Amino acid sequence: MAEDKLKKWYVVRSVSGQENKIKDYIEKEIAHEGLEEYLEEVLVPTEKVVQIRKGKKVNKERVYFPGYVMVKANLSGEIPHIIKGINGVIGFLGETKGGDPVPLRKSEVDRMLGDVDELAVQEDSVAIPYNIGETIKVIDGPFNGFNGTIERVNEEKRKLEVMVKIFGRKTPLELSYMQVEKV
Repeated sequence: MAEDKLKKWYVVRSVSGQENKIKDYIEKEIAHEGLEEYLEEVLVPTEKVVQIRKGKKVNKERVYFPGYVMVKANLSGEIPHIIKGINGVIGFLGETKGGDPVPLRKSEVDRMLGDVDELAVQEDSVAIPYNIGETIKVIDGPFNGFNGTIERVNEEKRKLEVMVKIFGRKTPLELSYMQVEKV
């Protein structure tokens, strides 16, 4: 297949938050036009993040490059016009006014796809939902029910240093994220 050599990765700029919808639209529209041989893959790079909601771990997928959809295609003939005509598509990244879309370099593609693979492996990286200075309530352990202020966030140990008033005196506590909740 000689035409396969012509397929390159391009970046389509899209409305942020609509990436997966736009991916589906691109695939459906190309199929509707009967031009599937020009389009190899449409990819929305995502990363798995663990968020803590109401004291429970929740796995979520988050778009790694908000507002961008990766397309591996042979952009000849009508293909660029079809993709640009899709609702929510802003255009191709790197194109000059009226110029052709610029494909990604191999190193960029490898890094982009490599990052996505690495992120799939590093699933346990919890997005820390707490900031310094925030008021929290202790929901677990001997200080259950006390309110405190976050003094430090230690990402490596996955701990928070919280200042709690006990009998009128400020006392520092080291707590895990699962032992506190936002007030």
